[in-house]
Amino acid sequence: MSIVLTEDRGRVRHVVLNRAEKRNAMNAELLLAAKEALVQAAADPDVHVVVLRGEGPMFSSGVDLTELAAGAGGGGRSQLRHFRELFLDVPNTAERMTKPVICQIQGGCIGGALEVALGCDFRVASADALVGLPEVRLGLIPDVGGSSRLPALVGLGRAKELIMTGKLIPAEEGERIGLITRTAPADGLDDAVGALVDELLQCAPIAVGLAKRVMDASARPALSTTLEQEVTAQEICVASEDFAEAAQAFMAKRQPVFAGR
Repeated sequence: MSIVLTEDRGRVRHVVLNRAEKRNAMNAELLLAAKEALVQAAADPDVHVVVLRGEGPMFSSGVDLTELAAGAGGGGRSQLRHFRELFLDVPNTAERMTKPVICQIQGGCIGGALEVALGCDFRVASADALVGLPEVRLGLIPDVGGSSRLPALVGLGRAKELIMTGKLIPAEEGERIGLITRTAPADGLDDAVGALVDELLQCAPIAVGLAKRVMDASARPALSTTLEQEVTAQEICVASEDFAEAAQAFMAKRQPVFAGR
């Protein structure tokens, strides 16, 4: 079965991450398939709204750390930059299409998964879901748009708190600060997404798409510059002793001990 599934419900295209046995951890195969599914949705004139969701109990645990650690040990900066480009293609494709994209979040949306969600227009989550960007706990930074997109949503102060502490927060707190668009009980998540879809479908699709494009340009006028700053900063992190220790700790299934702690 495909690692990413698609399902049409009238004018709505569901793109479904289908790696539930790995908590939908995002490896290269899944990222390539997700990007292709989003590209096809963007090009299909019969699709007016896109819903990105995950199969199983969790939207996604984020980057596949086994693949990331292997890349750091084998290919160095060039391989990590390539993997980062694969990752960034997914939120960028969601953001660039002139169709509203809803990220449906159940269970958890962690690290790189939240960075993908930040590229979507709306994030609708179950009230018991956890969201956050814990990269600094691994000696890294959010480098697939998280450091660039989060401040526009929640303000610089909130973004610094979330990113620089690496903490996870419940979806209801995420809604309070503007990170999550709407929350719903776990058994009502599908209905909440459906209600938002219905609201969007009642509007003129050309106007919706143009409004999206103008607002995104206004909110993030220097996105290309800050995205490059992200990867440059990440290359410094990857070369540091902290990331080497974090990668070794991950493989050994222990807590990392960073320098100066």
